[in-house]
Amino acid sequence: MRSSVRPVMVRCMNASKQSGTGKRAAGWLLVLLAAPAWVAAEPTPAATAAFNSYVERVEAQAAARHRSADGFLAPTDFARLRRGELIVEQQTTGAGAELPEALLHDWRGAAFIPGGKAADFERLMKDFNAYPRVYSPQVLSSHVIENDGDHFQVTMRVRQKHVLTVVMDTAYDVTFRRLDAEHGFSISRSTQIAEIDAPGTPHERALNPGEEHGFLWRMNTYWSCEERDGGLYIEIESVSLSRSIPVGLGWAIGPFIESVPRDSLEFTLRATRDALKKHADD
Repeated sequence: MRSSVRPVMVRCMNASKQSGTGKRAAGWLLVLLAAPAWVAAEPTPAATAAFNSYVERVEAQAAARHRSADGFLAPTDFARLRRGELIVEQQTTGAGAELPEALLHDWRGAAFIPGGKAADFERLMKDFNAYPRVYSPQVLSSHVIENDGDHFQVTMRVRQKHVLTVVMDTAYDVTFRRLDAEHGFSISRSTQIAEIDAPGTPHERALNPGEEHGFLWRMNTYWSCEERDGGLYIEIESVSLSRSIPVGLGWAIGPFIESVPRDSLEFTLRATRDALKKHADD
């Protein structure tokens, strides 16, 4: 483990605009980020192995559902979805499943688009160049590096703004599949995640592994869609891996660590629903 002190590489929101809780959280996060880096800058082999094992189970369960139109989506309250609600549920407990020096987060959400079509969903998901518009302000840029049919290699610059603002360059391996014209799904696995220091300035650079803060080490995203009941049900599940919380700071850092995966998934789900609804209404 490194024992040197790392400088803070992320920006806080203007303190005058934060609530009392936000100010306290920001203060503790700054203490955490400037503290001796006793937490590994990269996930431990044990944490990576545990994450991969968990992901295998998630993907096996999804694959079993996707073999048939019956039960194609995970069980949820479809009546609530048809009333216009978003349903977002945590699949792990607490701030995240504890792994060796890491946390695993698993969130799943669903929505319904009256008049929506599975073909429109697939077109939207494959239009990666439009992501900065559809998913603004979280996605800053998006580029397809390779494309072979339903298989894509994609890079994205993303921004997460909660109490802190963090910018990351990410790369994903994405595959789309269909059971039939009314049922489809995709699997997106991160292949690279790099935290960016001083983004948008002449001093911009990717932090090396020894400098990163471990806000996000891995992220897999799973979409499913089903066309029925006069519209389209969409489902997203996100499984991610981040650094652990230092002993004694769980009360302050835990809510922040938990909010990032949930808020990001809900934002993505809502933006996708709104884009598809707009298309269905046109």
